Amino acid sequence: MKSILVTGCAGFIGSNFVPYFLKKYKDYNIINLDLLTYAGDLRNLKEIENHPRYKFIKGDICNGELVEFIFTEYNIQGVIHFAAESHVDNSIKNPGVFIETNVNGTFTLLDVAQKHWMEKPFSYKKAYQGCRFHHISTDEVYGTLNETDLFTEETPYAPNSPYSASKASSDMIVRSYQETYGLNTVITNCSNNYGPKQHDEKLIPTIIRKALANEPIPIYGDGKNIRDWLYVLDHCKGIDLVYHTGKEANVYNIGGRNERTNLQIVDSICTILDEKVPQEKSYKELITFVEDRAGHDRRYAIDATKLENELGWLADEDFDSGIVKTIEWYLRKY
Repeated sequence: MKSILVTGCAGFIGSNFVPYFLKKYKDYNIINLDLLTYAGDLRNLKEIENHPRYKFIKGDICNGELVEFIFTEYNIQGVIHFAAESHVDNSIKNPGVFIETNVNGTFTLLDVAQKHWMEKPFSYKKAYQGCRFHHISTDEVYGTLNETDLFTEETPYAPNSPYSASKASSDMIVRSYQETYGLNTVITNCSNNYGPKQHDEKLIPTIIRKALANEPIPIYGDGKNIRDWLYVLDHCKGIDLVYHTGKEANVYNIGGRNERTNLQIVDSICTILDEKVPQEKSYKELITFVEDRAGHDRRYAIDATKLENELGWLADEDFDSGIVKTIEWYLRKY
């Protein structure tokens, strides 16, 4: 039985990942370290809170003593690192928190892992051969795209918000521990996720929530910013694949090949809600344009060819199927 540390499981992606992972693998214990900041909610993990192979610890990834205690107490043999401040608007208002959690927190985890697992640079202790650190990052580290190109693993970093800069910094620290110490690392950069358990403030939950409450649905700028949308469970399956079979020291981009403008997203959701929860007027009449976000990247789109060709990953959901599942989940919630 192996114990792995999975950080930030009470957040959106982590809380979808852990139930999937526990169900699929019977030989893992998962230790969840989560500070439960505004985006973390233990209700997201209700279905596994009493699972015999799951343990929740409330704490900060920046707390080196706590992280060391967890590694020793639970004999940690792998890390999957989700924990991050991730709301771009909040990073514009309060960048310091993002630097602290995303940069210093990632450094703390890496440093403890390297010291716990390794005798010296490029030499693992006998009991910890093959222990791996998997860092979950974002496509936002690559900056913004023109109308035709796609982000690949070779795209130069050009982060434009304090959030994406903090994630780019953490990616570089992961890389440095691979190159300097020989720590076995992989990084995955994903496109915009959607699906059950996402925080209410994010775009898709906001559209659904505002529509059902008959409130104005706010859309930044002209609504023509483009994102590539990935159903959260497809992302979880990609992480699983990379953690277990990805090549050491490699980066893998995980994307849905589902490019949509924000206007197309809100139009799709309103069309489905008009069918499922009809009112006198279409929900589309609630769409309201608001002042654009500072430094708002125009387009993101990921080329997932490497992950598809090398590891055989394929998304199970396209946007049309995934958004219906997502809306049905939020209808039950709201």
